[in-house]
Amino acid sequence: MRALFKAEKSPGLEWTERPDPIAGPGDVVVKVLRTGICGTDLHIHRWDDWAAGIVDAPLIPGHEFFGEVVEIGSDVRDVAVGQLVSGEGHIVCGTCRNCRAGRRQMCIRTISLGVQRDGAFAEYVSIPAVNVWVHQSHVDPDVAAIFDPFGNAVHTALSFPVIGEDVLVSGCGPIGLMAIAVARHAGARFVVGTDVSPSRLDLARKVGADEAVDVRTQTIAEVQQSLGMREGFDVGFEMSGAPTALSSMIDSMNHGGRIAILGLAAEPFGVDWGKVVTHMLTLKGIYGREMFETWNAMAAMLQTSAPLREAVASVITDRIPARDWEQGFAAAAAAGTGKIVLDWTVI
Repeated sequence: MRALFKAEKSPGLEWTERPDPIAGPGDVVVKVLRTGICGTDLHIHRWDDWAAGIVDAPLIPGHEFFGEVVEIGSDVRDVAVGQLVSGEGHIVCGTCRNCRAGRRQMCIRTISLGVQRDGAFAEYVSIPAVNVWVHQSHVDPDVAAIFDPFGNAVHTALSFPVIGEDVLVSGCGPIGLMAIAVARHAGARFVVGTDVSPSRLDLARKVGADEAVDVRTQTIAEVQQSLGMREGFDVGFEMSGAPTALSSMIDSMNHGGRIAILGLAAEPFGVDWGKVVTHMLTLKGIYGREMFETWNAMAAMLQTSAPLREAVASVITDRIPARDWEQGFAAAAAAGTGKIVLDWTVI
């Protein structure tokens, strides 16, 4: 099969032939139709310090995908050949305390598809059947390919109640944009997004932000005033990983405010813990998706809400043939783009 392959622990990827995967007793093999390019994949391509410290090379990367089941293992009962599926990329042990308690997203032995085992940047991928998400209703293939990051957005946006609340979202990359759309769908009063990319701020307005703030030229306080907000934000989603963004968010929260943090910082940084304490703020780390409550929620929301479907689809700014993967990676690395999808039917 054709695949993108990280042959060595060094920068770059190869477009090459790799052996077809096989289905173990509890696995399925999926013919890949679409894949999304994630920031993780960019790290692996660049082979930066993060990738060098966590990735098992040689490896086929890629963990955001949509495809058709073509083979099932002998022990698989709930997935059938021919079904259209996406997949949960976090593969858990099933035996640690959290797994046994039904908190699989907190498994202490999690490994990731396309990071510690071969992933989906290939014509075929093998994953455990328990990680398969079968699409029970029609979903656009491009949108289905980004269920993984959409799940990150849903997990973040639904971590705290947002009905009638004022929501601040820092970082309008693809996941931040989808989180804005979910907060809008879930009944927030005002939703404000911040970034430094004019094109991403334009996308934020399109997916439902009441205001999109270029923090280089405008303050959050000015926007609060223009919206008629008499108090701070009730809920914050920190999606950027930028130290200044979290500090600014903490400064902008109402007393008792709640912040869900998905953005990963490149290095440690200081936080005004005095303000966190005296303002009685709640900070919650978010990683991945709840298995599988988040998947149920996002599938249901997309099935029942045309505006949300349109908003999520609008985050995808390019579909590129898989054979032109270098063009796709370059587009994904550009600061002003939305989500980039690779089409594996064109190789």
